[in-house]
Amino acid sequence: MPTEKLSEAYILFDKANAQDPNTEEANGDFVPKELLYSQRMTKTLEKFEPKASETLKLAARSQHICRWEISRDSYPMDRVGYLKWREDLKKFHATKASEILASIGYDDETIDRVSFLLQKKKLKKDVETQTLEDVICLVFLNFYYEDFLVKHTDEKVIDILQKTWRKMSKKGHQAALKLSYSKKALDLIQQALA
Repeated sequence: MPTEKLSEAYILFDKANAQDPNTEEANGDFVPKELLYSQRMTKTLEKFEPKASETLKLAARSQHICRWEISRDSYPMDRVGYLKWREDLKKFHATKASEILASIGYDDETIDRVSFLLQKKKLKKDVETQTLEDVICLVFLNFYYEDFLVKHTDEKVIDILQKTWRKMSKKGHQAALKLSYSKKALDLIQQALA
């Protein structure tokens, strides 16, 4: 069961993400995109790592907090621009989440840890950073991959799948292979892993 403070943090994260002007259809309703994403992160984490710490739960829920405020097209549309955008987003999410957590009385140690996780520090070395990355990849594969593959060439999709796979742990790989995919989506995964 979530603590009272954790529940309060979720409410405030959701309130912030409910401001997203971009929407996505889910179960016949149009929902703010980042609100839906954050709730999918929480559900996926609960299933993937039921014993997750409170800091990891907070990081998962605030992973994309207010992401629309820094648009991709405000950076050069090349690899360098993309990487700079991603780096700035990590810091932005960490700052936003920290402000919310401070406002409800979380201690500095917890806030610093959530910030550390949101910035993906020590990926592959820190167990919780790795778990967060696995959950991010699983959310992509479960909810966004099928839409992604129809918008891009097979080569591009295979490249993204290989990059996604490299970021994941063995436990993440096992969970990913248990998801259900269309024939085309599964074929591309098999090609990426060949």
